[in-house]
Amino acid sequence: MQSFDLLGFFHSLLRYGVLLTVGVAGVAALRGYLTKGPIIVWERTAAIVAMVLCHAQLVIGLALYMMRWNKLHKNFAAEPNSPIFRFWKFEHIGTMIVAILLVTLGRMLSKRARTEQGKQLRVAVFYLIALVLMLWATPWPFTAVGLGRGWL
Repeated sequence: MQSFDLLGFFHSLLRYGVLLTVGVAGVAALRGYLTKGPIIVWERTAAIVAMVLCHAQLVIGLALYMMRWNKLHKNFAAEPNSPIFRFWKFEHIGTMIVAILLVTLGRMLSKRARTEQGKQLRVAVFYLIALVLMLWATPWPFTAVGLGRGWL
């Protein structure tokens, strides 16, 4: 098994952890904001774990991108305007970087907020927007770009 195959497997597996923790942290913060409740330790921990997993996912993804650079360009050299090529070259990586930036910003801005409600609102808004972007830019097996890739 080649190293990028192993990294690809971990990248695909880690996406579920990323999506789960970002979703849980975002929904928990939204619930806390709407009920005007205090921030509970596990909610803060979920937000931190989500951010750490996002950064780990980004590092693995960038390593995969660099390892597969030549193969990606050779496969799509005949069709540079292909929607699948555009997805992998621009949409996936660009959207995921923006989503991870949103998660990081949400966590950093929540630390600077003065009230509990302000902290929860920032985490909820940034994390849930990032979650929507991540879900959109993931190559799911039922989409054209993910066809034949499987769930892992």
